[in-house]
Amino acid sequence: MESQVRGGTRWKRFAVVMVPSVAATAAIGVALAQGALAASFSVSGQSFKVTTDQLVGEGFSQYGALDEGYTMDGKKAVHPVAVSSFKTATIKNLCQSVVTPNIPVLGNVSLILRAGQGAKPVEAQNLYIDVADLSADATFENIDIGVAAKDASKGPAMRKGETANPYGFAQQADRAILSDVKQTAWATTAGTFKLSGLKMSLSTGVKECY
Repeated sequence: MESQVRGGTRWKRFAVVMVPSVAATAAIGVALAQGALAASFSVSGQSFKVTTDQLVGEGFSQYGALDEGYTMDGKKAVHPVAVSSFKTATIKNLCQSVVTPNIPVLGNVSLILRAGQGAKPVEAQNLYIDVADLSADATFENIDIGVAAKDASKGPAMRKGETANPYGFAQQADRAILSDVKQTAWATTAGTFKLSGLKMSLSTGVKECY
């Protein structure tokens, strides 16, 4: 079975992001009532942007969760996210950017990281991406939509200690192929993350991957 998502941005976001994000929002009350921590670490006050030409993931799961962390002035913050997890993934032409605002004298400072631009893609195992917004063309192989999050076994297991309702909405697939990816995320974790051809640059002003 193969499921393809093409066409306008609304459909792309609905299939890949919006449904799990709704589940994440619905889980906020339950998670806060239980007093659970959001993820395996507190996220910073800065989200970051990522683009890739193509991500091919084997063993895919996605479910709603909460990331707990801070604002840039140190206040507590909670962010609903759609956690996309892959047992293994290869990523072509990865760009990651984050902008730190209002540094004295310098103003805004942008960090851009690039990898996997040549023949060797970025490689990851047990990859988790906490996504706030995503646009892509997506193909899923043998997809199951509406699985209870605790039973989504095609991808890596839910992370220990994260704020996610194990009985909430999830989807899973044997394989996910995402092309022309543009996403904003709060966190990424991986068992291994091999960045071939890594290049990192700092510059003043706002310079992002998209």
